[in-house]
Parts: sequence; C-alpha cells; structure tokens
Amino acid sequence: MKIAYASRTGNVESIVQALGADALRIDTGNETIDEPYVLFTYTDGYGDVPMEVETFLLANSMNLKGVFVSGDQGYGEAYCLAGDKIAKTYDVECLYKVENSGTDEDIAAINDILSKM
Repeated sequence: MKIAYASRTGNVESIVQALGADALRIDTGNETIDEPYVLFTYTDGYGDVPMEVETFLLANSMNLKGVFVSGDQGYGEAYCLAGDKIAKTYDVECLYKVENSGTDEDIAAINDILSKM
C-alpha cells in the first residue's frame, strides 16, 4: 500500500522511515497520487488538520483508504484529533494513533495493520 505523509517536526517522517515503505512526502499539498494509499499525518495546533494535508486531500481523497496520525498526549482531548477529523470528513478509518514518533511496538502494530490492507 502506498503511503502519503506530512511531517513538520520529523516525528511522522521517522515513523515512515522505520516502516521502510514506498512513500510520497506532502510538502505543499500540490502533490498528486493516483493509486490507493494511506495517509500519515501530524496534528497541528490544537487538534487541527495541517494546511498542506487539507490541500492535498481536496485533490487526492478518492484513493484514500485510511489515516494514521501522530500527536502529543499533552494536548488532552485534542490528541491526534486531526486523524479523527480526516476519517470523518472522508469516510475512512483512523487506523492508528501514535505519540510523537512512536515506539518499536507502535511500528510493529502499524506494520501489522498495513500488511492486512
């Protein structure tokens, strides 16, 4: 499964690199993908979807199969809220929420989810 990802602080990029997956980095939101993919994103501000991810999804949501999201539990109820918002807006599942760059256990769990897609 192809991966599209956005990373501002490096946490999401670290997760994607640990997966060793074929991935498209979303920098501006003007990138395109024409095959089924899952999205890896961070949560911006207080539970917001990053602007470049919103732009990307406007043109590329038709092949979106699910979302993985990184966040910081210090934000309380806004933890990984961007993933929930994307899942609701695009009628896909929020497949996994991870604290910052995750742990080895998180990477194993994500790999397991991806292997079943």
